[in-house]
Parts: sequence; structure tokens; C-alpha cells
Amino acid sequence: MSAGVQSPSIRIDYPEPLWIQAMNLIKGEIANGSLREGMRLPPERALCEKFNISRVTLRKALTRLVEDGALSASHGRGWYVAVTSAGSGDWPNNLESFTETASRMGLVATSRVLRAITLPATLDEAEELAVAPGSPLFHLDRVRLLSGVPIAIDSSVIPLALVPEVAGTDFTRHSLYDTLARAGLDLARADSTIEARQADAAVAANLGLEIGRPILAMHQLALDSADRPLFSSVIQYSGERYRLRTSFARSPRVRAPGVSR
Repeated sequence: MSAGVQSPSIRIDYPEPLWIQAMNLIKGEIANGSLREGMRLPPERALCEKFNISRVTLRKALTRLVEDGALSASHGRGWYVAVTSAGSGDWPNNLESFTETASRMGLVATSRVLRAITLPATLDEAEELAVAPGSPLFHLDRVRLLSGVPIAIDSSVIPLALVPEVAGTDFTRHSLYDTLARAGLDLARADSTIEARQADAAVAANLGLEIGRPILAMHQLALDSADRPLFSSVIQYSGERYRLRTSFARSPRVRAPGVSR
């Protein structure tokens, strides 16, 4: 998806360098909604013509916007407005599906299914999901996209006994969370661990990245209100297109009795 940068006005007689003027114009279009999260900017040649600047000058502006977190760059695909969870609640503190997150941010979530297959549980999988070794587990691997931009690879593992219909569900159209809800399962919380990794060849190909580029890998174990495991997942986010933002509060310090300030 493309969006236009409207009414550029770069002045060579201004004291600000041309690249800073270009950067501010693009930031203005993001601020007023002309360029929305996940949207791809026009090609560099078109931007150079609009701004009447060289490609070197333009790239300096775009690179600075990437450093500031306003844009992301995709090798061979172009420049995108960065997708961030800021502004509508702190996503890491609120358990919601990828589709729900996209809807909250005014974006369209889609999926490309890489694998949907039932396999016997390994010893490690059985221990994590509290099932017997060899129990049938449904493996679902998807590329998750926001407004057509690949954001993450989601690999989920679900005990088939909990949701027998999961194997016949079209996950290009349906949400896993909705499928669990229709089966009467109450998803209450998820224990999560996030770490930085480098994109391997498969991840890089599916996310349109160069091999070795940074990704954020989040491992989740989803549980119901009785702490029964419902599914596990590993979600590998493009580090250049998604930022996880949260806040930390410092607890009041407890003073010993009789101790004054």
C-alpha cells in the first residue's frame, strides 16, 4: 500500500539543511494521518521529484527517521511508517490477539499460513503443555501482516484434544483466539519471554529482511483461569517494523519503624 506525501515545500533559502526539511515534512504527514502506521512511502524517485532534492539528501532524511523510530526500512521493498503499540494502551500489559491489536490501531491484519499440521508431542512439548508424550498437537505457522506489511512469524502449538476443530480451520480468515473462544476455552493470561535474535534464512525470506537482521522473539505460554496450558507460541517480530513499549512503576519504599527521613 502506498501513500503520498502532500504539498511538499522545501526552501533552499531556509537556514535548515534540505534533509532536515524533508524529514520534517514526512513527520508532519505521519502526524496528520496522511501517512498511517504500516503504510509504504512512495518510491525514492517520486519523493526526490516532489521535494526537488537529490537521492543522497532524501536517504539522509529517511535514515534519520528510521533511527528516530518513525520509519522502518525493508530491503528491496522500500520505506514504511513504523508500527508501534504506543497511543492506545501498552500492548505488553494487555493480552490480545494480533487481529485485535491491528483493529485497535486502525490497521488490517492478514495471515499467510506456512504450515498447519498435526504431529505427536515431543517430551519437551508434552511437559510444557501438560499432555502425555505422543499426544496429537496442532502446529500452526503463519506470517502475520499489517496492512500488507509482513510484521511477524507466529508459530503456535495447540493440544488437539482441547480444540478438535482447530485442524480444519482456515487461519487465513480466522483468528486463533476466536477459535479458542468458540471452543469454550477461557484464555486468561500468557507468560512471556522476549529476547533479541538474528534473522535466519527462513525468517528473513518470509519477513523480507536481510539474513542476520535483528528480530524480537517472544515465547508465550497461554493459560486459562485454572492455569491449564492452552497453547504455546513463538512470535518472531521484525525488529525494524515493530516496537514493544511498556512502562515501569517504582513501588513505594518501605521504611523501618522509627527511622526518619
